[in-house]
Amino acid sequence: MSHPSEATTDRNLSLIFLFALTLFASASLMFVLQPLFGKILLPLLGGSPAVWNTCMVFYQSILFLGYLYAHYLSTRYSHRRQILIHTVLILISFFALPLALPENTTPPTDSNPTFWLLWTLFLAIGLPFFVVSTTAPLIQKWFASVGHHTSHDPYYLYAASNTGSLIALLSYPFLLEPNIGLANQKSYWGIGYLLLCLLIAGCAFVLWKSQQINSPLQDSEAVIDEPKLSLATQLHWLALALVPSSLLLGLTNFISTDIASVPLLWIIPLTLYLLSFVIVFSKWNDKIHPLMVKLQPMFLLPFIAYAFINPADLPYWAYLILHLIAFFFAVMVCHGELAKLRPHTRHLTTFYLIMSFAGMLGGMFNTFVAPFVFNAVYEYPIMIIAALLLRPGRMTSPLQQVIAPALLVLVGIILYSSVNNLLEYFDTTVICLIIVTCLSYLLRARPVGYALTNGVIIFLALSLHGLSSHTLYQQRSFFGVLAVREAVLLDEQDQLENYHELFHGTTKHGAQRLAANLSQIPLTYYSRPGPMGQLFKEYDNNDQNWNIGVVGLGAGALACYAQPQQNWTLYEIDPLMVDIASNPAYFSYLSQCAPNATIRIGDARLSLEKEPDQHFDLLVMDAFSSDSVPTHLLTKEALTLYFNKLKPNGILAFHMTNRHLSLKKVLSINAEALHLASLIQEFKPELEIPLVIATDWVVMAKQPETLEPLSLSRLGNWKKMPLYFDMKPWTDDFTNIVSIWK
Repeated sequence: MSHPSEATTDRNLSLIFLFALTLFASASLMFVLQPLFGKILLPLLGGSPAVWNTCMVFYQSILFLGYLYAHYLSTRYSHRRQILIHTVLILISFFALPLALPENTTPPTDSNPTFWLLWTLFLAIGLPFFVVSTTAPLIQKWFASVGHHTSHDPYYLYAASNTGSLIALLSYPFLLEPNIGLANQKSYWGIGYLLLCLLIAGCAFVLWKSQQINSPLQDSEAVIDEPKLSLATQLHWLALALVPSSLLLGLTNFISTDIASVPLLWIIPLTLYLLSFVIVFSKWNDKIHPLMVKLQPMFLLPFIAYAFINPADLPYWAYLILHLIAFFFAVMVCHGELAKLRPHTRHLTTFYLIMSFAGMLGGMFNTFVAPFVFNAVYEYPIMIIAALLLRPGRMTSPLQQVIAPALLVLVGIILYSSVNNLLEYFDTTVICLIIVTCLSYLLRARPVGYALTNGVIIFLALSLHGLSSHTLYQQRSFFGVLAVREAVLLDEQDQLENYHELFHGTTKHGAQRLAANLSQIPLTYYSRPGPMGQLFKEYDNNDQNWNIGVVGLGAGALACYAQPQQNWTLYEIDPLMVDIASNPAYFSYLSQCAPNATIRIGDARLSLEKEPDQHFDLLVMDAFSSDSVPTHLLTKEALTLYFNKLKPNGILAFHMTNRHLSLKKVLSINAEALHLASLIQEFKPELEIPLVIATDWVVMAKQPETLEPLSLSRLGNWKKMPLYFDMKPWTDDFTNIVSIWK
């Protein structure tokens, strides 16, 4: 990067502090606003990933437009004009304060709400978010003209921006959300926005006072020796920013579907992503970047061996660490190259504009392309390979670069032409792949050959394990990857028996035995010895004409408790889950036990609002069998809705099996606040019965007498809910996931 010839003499640290604080504040406000407004929208639109995807596209698009505005403003107008135009924009944005949804706004019920959501986001937060989005490139461009002795290289201020993002990211779930309700969060955000505007005004005053208010033309003429940007350079910037952006989303999705669906786990990859920007745009990058380039291929050897080729029987956190370290090396190398190639301040806004555009493209690829093209999270390994392609290194002839991967592809085709032989020599094939992975280290200085070789190894390993998992069906939707697999168990006579199981990522959502005399027996969380079997058996004489609602379909096992005179309504948010449960080739619970059941697709809370009051005798909430938590289904407002839809003596049953969170704490506190009777059973099977597993259920009613048959029965160990006093009730205004970690 070339430097301007004229010397600068201002060494005032207060200038750095002012501009850095402005960037820090703007990034913090941006990262707080996104989850804050998401929680505001949650009760209106439910927890569909399509909602969050639409929100993310809105945020990324506004960020890009903000960077485009900063680029246009700083390259077309004098500093005086820039300050005046930006002041007018800020004043107009005050009309959007305080943050709130437009009055009398409700999402459409008979059409796709995407355009309604985009318009609502624009009206509610569009202008403030746009102003915040312009700050990073515009303030750094202004700092380049204030005459400070570091003005020739203001990129280190970007570290302050990403530090603000990092602190806001960690503060929201662990500090703000547990202690401040939504109403106060909105008020405090408005105050923070006003303070940001004052800081921007301070930066503008410094720029005005510096008496360097020259036109962009004059400024560009002063840098005669700075070459124009080539298209190749701009495309290189684009790739270096796009790959880490896509890799971040891909890893987050991969973690939740293939490693562990642990709440708040998505924070770790995003933290590492932001931390990489802090490091590479600091003064340390010249020393750290070569070290990252050197260490990355060393760690890649155990990463590919243990994460893809031969996954050992390790705890989920060990796999998580492997993937996180590999991800950190990849983004550090890409972002390190990006920082090393940063241009003269003349092209600063162009540089940031391309970075924001790349981030938007990466997000759109993962959100709108990958789920429709791939039936698993294949965008993640693809971006691992793309990151290796972007490593610095020697460029040899194309033929030399592709010899090794081409030979591997040929071997793979030969192996897959005979699947039986491949599975027969499974261990030998795995050992060969590990040896080839070690040999690929020799290609580390040749990016194309190194990346392609490792790419072939990864996809050969994925295909190999796909063949050995006996997967009958696998497909992907907005809600994750669903798979039907065939497995084997020892039956009651110690004979091997095949059965089908349903997986959502790594979480089992149901299973069914295939023999005709066993196929109507509910299993796993819904077994007859378990809490749900006990409930239906205890009320067997009273439930002949019940109206029953079930939220969460799974494989459809609960339907086999249905009786001829009952009316069953099944609610499921994922249409793909309905297709699988309705296909007798995979699961026959629905077709055998409840062929006339009504199935409604959509978010449970929104769907139940459309039902008549006092309609159900029993409402089963089974949206909690995965380790992800739809918080809007657990609030006081949600419980009030459920009991409005239940008859006066109706029963509400909650499935709350969860490896990481104590959901009974939320239900107990909310039941106490609403004066509801409640019982809990944390079921553990006493005998080893095939596919009967431990599971936790809570039942609630308005009157204790309604639940008395269960509490007096000898079918199971139903107990009164324990009382908790260390947390406020969850509402649409307040939730606190951190407080219920086990």
